[in-house]
Parts: sequence; structure tokens; C-alpha cells
Amino acid sequence: MNELPPFILFFVAALLVLVTRGFIRNLVLLMAPVIGGLHLWFNVEPGIVMSHSILTFELVVMRTDKLSLLFGYLFCLASFISSIYAWHIKDQTQQLAGLVYAGSALGAVFAGDLITLFIFWELLALSSVFLVWARGTERSFNAGFRYLIFQVVSGVLLLAGALIHYHNTGSLAFDHIGLEGIASWLIFIAFGIKCAFPFLHSWLTDAYPEATVTGTVFLSAFTTKVAVYSLARGFSGEEILVYIGVAMACFPIFYAVIENDLRKVLAYSLINQVGFMVTGIGIGTALALNGAVAHAFSDVIFKGLLFMSMGAVLYRVGNINGSDLGGLYKSMPRTTALCLVGALSISAFPLFSGFISKSMVMSAMIEENFDYLWLLMLFASAGVFHHAGIKIPYFAFFAHDSGIRTQEAPTNMLIAMGLAAALCIFIGAQPQYLYSLLPWEVDYWPYDTTHVLAQLQLLFFSALAFVWLNKKCMYPPELHSTNLDVEWLYRKLVPKIFRQCLYFLQQTKKSVVSMTLAPVHKISHTFSKTSVAKYHLSESWPTGSMVFWIAIILALYLLVDIFA
Repeated sequence: MNELPPFILFFVAALLVLVTRGFIRNLVLLMAPVIGGLHLWFNVEPGIVMSHSILTFELVVMRTDKLSLLFGYLFCLASFISSIYAWHIKDQTQQLAGLVYAGSALGAVFAGDLITLFIFWELLALSSVFLVWARGTERSFNAGFRYLIFQVVSGVLLLAGALIHYHNTGSLAFDHIGLEGIASWLIFIAFGIKCAFPFLHSWLTDAYPEATVTGTVFLSAFTTKVAVYSLARGFSGEEILVYIGVAMACFPIFYAVIENDLRKVLAYSLINQVGFMVTGIGIGTALALNGAVAHAFSDVIFKGLLFMSMGAVLYRVGNINGSDLGGLYKSMPRTTALCLVGALSISAFPLFSGFISKSMVMSAMIEENFDYLWLLMLFASAGVFHHAGIKIPYFAFFAHDSGIRTQEAPTNMLIAMGLAAALCIFIGAQPQYLYSLLPWEVDYWPYDTTHVLAQLQLLFFSALAFVWLNKKCMYPPELHSTNLDVEWLYRKLVPKIFRQCLYFLQQTKKSVVSMTLAPVHKISHTFSKTSVAKYHLSESWPTGSMVFWIAIILALYLLVDIFA
């Protein structure tokens, strides 16, 4: 029993979803992560390796250690909370996709070889895109199609890198790879796409806001975290990740501040938070890696809570633009309070989950003498408070009274948000329980005077800056617009170039045809004025004459054929 891969439970549950209805189906959706989580907690220990031979390959479908087990617990927990949040959904497509998606994430983190990882890598892509398409709009279809292209390209690069790696080393084992050749770089870029590296990130900010209300909650939990796990497994200590992570933490702030769609603000914020994880993986010390993994655990919960609160607003109001909301605390007080817990957590307030994990990464940067980069990460931390800690709850619930009066979020949504909020507070107040699960030895305590006072000062002055900018009318206004970043290249520039090329080819074709036919028309026109054309060719020939001349031509042909 201890060698049963947990993804099998989710795939079996997905099959049951196909043949059940109503309450029984919803019960299956809840029990899959519960049974999977209990199985991992009580039956599975580090050191289990289960493999199967296929042709000449040894595929390791389950390899357990403290790193994979922590992500296994996290994904079961995230699936459970997301399933409660989606309890009211009757759409079989979304329910099936959610189970396969969560099971694929579990399969990826327990994969012990690159081919098994590739299989679940692609299943992640194929199952998750239906959570975008299920919204049923033209925008969601186009966004999902672009999302799928990125995900498939990532899988192709992973497979190519795995095969080259096998050719070079004779091994498919998924352990530390390092950047030492074309194979490792292909795998690195494949991980980078799913991790939303700069210039490879637009699939996330494009597709997540277009997914269904519940689909976005699932999406926020799995894809990027599988990529973070994969980087921690295969590329820890690679210094290039420090610089990539700092860039990821900083650049989304500028787009999030000007964005009107509050779910897209959270999508940018998701990249920002993954930047802290990538930075910790790049530093590569025990403290930094523990910080990266702990922050992944915390982020799934508090980012899920924020996506759930905005999803509840979208579900009740039908709109998620900050310019059209405001005053909703009167109609949705419980959702407002739970959203504030998520905002405090992502902002790393003391006694909330973000503080106990983000501070580990920041401390590791100081210990390893990344002083200038630490200042940039400090700027990124202040930016998080601006766009996620303040902007999200302020424009959704408090900015002005939009006059919207609606019902509170459904009970199942409130229960899911309540569980996530309770975990945010519990982890933040009692970090030793999460620390005990971390893969490397922990010798760190976040609640010393220096850490607490420094973070409170940062948050205080960030809040002061927000208030001052608003009072001076200098804060970017919420406008009805679609903001593009690097996706402008393929949504605007590439189509424009394609249209220009097509127009050029059409004009070239017309010119060539015109140049070719002009002499023919001239010869035809000149010949039409000759006496032969004017009198002899234009007159009607009797049938007898035509037959006579055809007979002469045939006779000449026979003579030539006989004597030649």
C-alpha cells in the first residue's frame, strides 16, 4: 500500500466522475484529495522507489524524499480546498479536468526519471487548458489556445533535452542536472516556460484571467509550483536563477499597478511571488532552498485565497474590473474579511504565512552577499504590498461606493476561503510545523526584533506612499483597457508583419502577372489589325472546307511518319 502512487487515486476518481452524478460526484471530488493526502501522510515515507521497465527504459513512477512529499501534501491540500470552492459547479468538464490536473501535478513531483516527468508535464497542459476553455467565450478560447501552444512547446523542449541527456549520459534519472550542455539548457528552458520566466511568462497573464471562476483557483496552485519543484530538483545553486528570480519579482509590479482586471493583477502577482522562490533556488543554500519551498507552500494557500475572493466577486457581480467595483464590503463582508487575510499574508505581515517564508529567502540573500539584489527584492516586497496587499481589497471593496448590492458568496466558497485563511494565520503564527516538513535542516526563526521591525517599517512606509499617491491623484487610475507586455509581440507585431507580408506577396503577384501578360496583349492587339486576322481568320469557314483541310493535315502526318 505504501508504494501506491497518489496520482492513481485522482485518475480513478476522474473515471468515477464520468459515471456519477450530483452529490455522489461532488463527494468523489472531495474524497480523492483527502484519501490521497492521508495516504501520503500515514503510509508513504522517504526512500520509496517504484519503477517499471518499458522496452529498454526504466521508468520510475514513484520516488519519494522530503522534497517530493512536501509538494505532495501541498497539492492534495490545494485540490481539497479548490474542490470545496467548486462544490456548486455542475460542469463535468471542469470537474474532470480539475482531478486530472491535480493528479498530473502529483505524478510530476513523484516522477523519478525525465520520461515519466514528460508524460505528466504534458498531462498538466492538456488537462488545465479545459479550465480556460470552459468559460465559453471567444476571449477564453483564444487565450486557451495561446496557453496550450506555450505548454506544448515546453513539453517538446523537455522531451528533446531528456533524449539528448540520455544519449550523452546513458541515464534518464531526474536528479540534479546543472547547466552543462545543450540537453540541460533545453530542460532548463522547458522548466522556465512553466515557471513564467521573463519573456516566457505571457501565457500566465493571458490565460489565467480568462479561465472560469473556479478554474483560476486550480490553475494558480499547480503549474508554476510543479516548475518550482523541478528547478529545485534539477538546477539548485545555479546563480543565473538568482538574477532571473529578481527580474521576476520586480517587473510584474509595474504592470500590476496599472492593470484594471483584478484577476490579472493577481496573475502578475503570482509571477512576482514565484520570483522569490526562483531566487532562493538559485542561491542554493539550505536556508534559501527551504525558504523557496516554504514560500511555494505559503503562496499556494494565500494566492489561492485571493483568487477565491476575487472569483466570488466575479461570480456575484459578473465583473472584476477595479474601475467598476467598490463598496462591496457592505454586501460581502465575509468575503472582504477573508480577502484581507490573504492580502496581509501575501504582504508578509508578521503572524501571517508570507512573513515566515519570504524572510528566509531575504535572509539567505544577505548571508550570501547579494546586497544590491537584496535591495531590489526589498523594492519588490514593497510593490507586492501596493498591488496585492492594498490595491486588490481597496478597489474591490472600499475605493468608492459603486452602488452594487449583491449577495454574499455561496457557503461552499466561504468555507474554502475560511480554510485557506485559517491556514494563513496558523502557519504564520506557528511556523515550526511547516519548518519541520522542509527538506533540509532548518536553523532559523523569523520572529526576532530585527526581522519584525524591519518588515513593519517597510509595510508602514509602503502604505504611506499609497495614501499619498492617492491624495495627490498620482496613483495610476483604473481604466477600461487591455494592457499587453511581451505578448504584444505575437498578438500585435507578428500578425501585423504577417498581414504586411501577405499584402506584399499579393502586390508582387499582380506585378508579375501584369508584366507577363502585357507583351502577350500587345502582340495580340497588333496581330488583330493584320489582314489575315481581319479578313481570313474572322470569316466563317464551311464544314466541308474544314474537313478537307483536316484530311490534308492527316495525310501529311502519315507521309512524314512513313518516310521519316
